[in-house]
Amino acid sequence: MMLLRVVGLAAIAGLAAAQGSDDQHPLSDDELSANTFFAKYGAQVDLPFSGPLSFAHLPYSRCLDPSPAPGYSTTPAFDIALLGMPFDTSVSYRPGARFGPFGIRAGSRRIRPMRSWTMYWESDPYGSGVVLDCGDVPVAISDNALALGQMEAAYDSLLHRPMMSANASYTAGFAKDGKEHPRVITLGGDHTVVLPILRSLNKVYGPVTVIHFDSHLDTWTPFNYPGVGDDENSISAITHGSFFWKAWTEGLMTRRNVHGGIRCKFSGPGDLEHDAEVGFALITTDDIEYLGSKGIADAIRARVGDGPVYLSVDIDVIDPALAPATGTPEAGGWTVREFKAILRGLAGLNFVGADIVEVAPAYDTNAETTALIAADIVHEFISMFLADGPVPERTPAERGWGQTGFTGAGRKKDEL
Repeated sequence: MMLLRVVGLAAIAGLAAAQGSDDQHPLSDDELSANTFFAKYGAQVDLPFSGPLSFAHLPYSRCLDPSPAPGYSTTPAFDIALLGMPFDTSVSYRPGARFGPFGIRAGSRRIRPMRSWTMYWESDPYGSGVVLDCGDVPVAISDNALALGQMEAAYDSLLHRPMMSANASYTAGFAKDGKEHPRVITLGGDHTVVLPILRSLNKVYGPVTVIHFDSHLDTWTPFNYPGVGDDENSISAITHGSFFWKAWTEGLMTRRNVHGGIRCKFSGPGDLEHDAEVGFALITTDDIEYLGSKGIADAIRARVGDGPVYLSVDIDVIDPALAPATGTPEAGGWTVREFKAILRGLAGLNFVGADIVEVAPAYDTNAETTALIAADIVHEFISMFLADGPVPERTPAERGWGQTGFTGAGRKKDEL
């Protein structure tokens, strides 16, 4: 055994001596220049499948911190903020929406600035640099009361940040202080996150009108849920199916609210009567057969009027055959194309914020279909928020994108 150790040490010593005999010298400036990546290939850019995870490869900042983010001399300003609320401890069926913000960002990887111009909107909403990904709220995982307070404080912080566009005119006309305030697009999280959002918005705008796309009413009282007790003032009374009821009791909404896409089961007609008392009109999934997407959008516009509007989208409004990754799936939902047509018909309303919630990536397909759909809906939100009003109704040929009158000159080839 001792002989083997001596032989081994001798071999190591010999190898070190051999390596030390190699001639070495510092690289010259010419060699460094010739071998740098930039000199050979140009600037480093993020591919659809690479780079840090922010929505659509947008600039990322922890906006809730007072100190500037790395790479910024000051805390960055924005007109539209993306904010994750990874909260899912008020669900009644399948948990997992705390991973929703991550999943939605992952679904946005093929969206990126300077490559997001669409034929419908005829614009790239990220090109102006007014949209910023502000990261996620660090919510408490075992104390719902604390978590709701944290989300409200985070939203307050962003609502009172300075606008990037000095001449913007979106919200000042109906803000209590007459000033322009940024708009926040929230990535949920279960649907309970809307309660702290409405509490925060109320401080700036007073009661807002809610457009709510979902397969469920979410206006039930807590007594519809077994196990929450009989105290309507307890924190356990606030769930992802009762938060609108709670918001109504606090005076956070007008009486011009509207649901779209409802198709769930009820305990009886009393649920619908109570829903009307809370200030909601109802559009069912089946109504699209009679009204079409345009008719539904027109009905919503007529209902909500010209005051401040908040838009809330539960991903389960989409049929689970297309978007299965959600906590309470209901069969028979709208298609993505139908829903996007409805959303586009709402452009020009006085939106003060929006959310997409209940994305639970653990139940998604290997192809990430739900995450892709959710990310695309966020893209529609941003485009809507920056549009001057509804896009005029025109056929593709009338727009100039059909074979007639369009040569394709100057268009870039897509990855496919």
